[in-house]
Amino acid sequence: MLEAISPLDGRYADATRDLQDYFSESALMKFRVRVEIEWLLALSGCADIPEVRAFSGDEIQLLKNIAASFSSDNAQSIKDIEKTTRHDVKAVEYFIKNQLRDSSLKDAMEWTHFACTSEDINNLAHALMLQGGVENVWLPLAQKLVDEVSILTQNFAAVPMLARTHGQSASPTTVGKEFAVFTARWNRQLKQIRATEYLGKINGAVGNFNAHAIAYPKVNWPEFGRTFVESLGLTYNPLTTQIESHDAMAECFQSLMRFHNITLDFNRDLWTYISLGYFGQKLVAGEVGSSTMPHKVNPIDFENSEANLGLANAILDHLANKLPISRLQRDLTDSSALRNMGVGIGYGVVALKSAIRGVGKLSLNEKTLADDLENSWEVLGEAVQTVMRKAGHDNPYEKLKELTRGAKITAETMRVFIENLDLPQDDKTRLLQLTPGLYVGLAEKLARMEGT
Repeated sequence: MLEAISPLDGRYADATRDLQDYFSESALMKFRVRVEIEWLLALSGCADIPEVRAFSGDEIQLLKNIAASFSSDNAQSIKDIEKTTRHDVKAVEYFIKNQLRDSSLKDAMEWTHFACTSEDINNLAHALMLQGGVENVWLPLAQKLVDEVSILTQNFAAVPMLARTHGQSASPTTVGKEFAVFTARWNRQLKQIRATEYLGKINGAVGNFNAHAIAYPKVNWPEFGRTFVESLGLTYNPLTTQIESHDAMAECFQSLMRFHNITLDFNRDLWTYISLGYFGQKLVAGEVGSSTMPHKVNPIDFENSEANLGLANAILDHLANKLPISRLQRDLTDSSALRNMGVGIGYGVVALKSAIRGVGKLSLNEKTLADDLENSWEVLGEAVQTVMRKAGHDNPYEKLKELTRGAKITAETMRVFIENLDLPQDDKTRLLQLTPGLYVGLAEKLARMEGT
């Protein structure tokens, strides 16, 4: 949409379309309607509330269909009602009553929203929205990124690569092992994200079941509330003020942020590996890298991912820090802030899709990797001084420092140095056979372990 202010609804509209089912204004209305309907059904099933009669099977289906078949026209009807009520949740209540007015459930109309404060409906709707958006949209993309990098981990497990600490040549590793570091980090976060609890409450205006208990003192309202919240697939929070405290939401956002930060680290490393020539990028027909330099194939997917991860985390960080804080029994700041859940997750979705696209274009340049290693014989200084230390030599580190630091070391330089060392023959032979490309320790084994 060219007139959209946010790129999520403009440039990135296709990338974020699946989130509309969870974070749009219409989706919020749909989830509110679902919670109101389920609450009415729960009341009808309680023997200690005889004034709400038991509903027939057809009536139950009628109620469930109001939520299941919720449409854009229904959403517009609620917006039209809100123009009068100036209250979004009350508009939902009136919408449901209008749906029941000409049905056999007309006598049950006034039990819609019984004993509820708006936040009883809102907190459950928001929890369901977040749960659905994370589990059905964000999480599959995150898993896809991990799965695709895991394939590369195994494909490149044995491909040697010069490591770079502080940007300088360091002991060699393998491409696959370095990818395995990321998949291990990602998988740890995914485990925590999958264990996320989405909390909900339905305990009235200040969390004490005041209205509930005065109307029906014999009902075990805390247990009734627990059963209801858990029936929605959420975790019950028994102690709140008017609002659910949002601590679990903050935990969820912080988990997403940690995954995003690992992805940010991955993006920057891949960008650097591409700049070093370790990876090329598969050409896409018609794609332009520069408006003036026709030779360029820029790492735009990793750059786009990096930028959008920053935006995602900025919003999620604000929500994680803001939402658990509310004055006294409630203020309205959480309500306004929560409308941006989809924005934070939306930028994350755009970023994950960009990173996945970038990974799909990678093409390993094994010759560049091999040439880099062949020009870095100085990295064997670690191996030689360690074996010298084992053999009891004095000052082995200092001797290798004198030989290698700031100097151009060749295979011949290293061979002559090793030949002149007083070492056990098996150690000397092993060092003489060593090349930078072979000096990778257990990197391949470690990479393959991550795939098991």
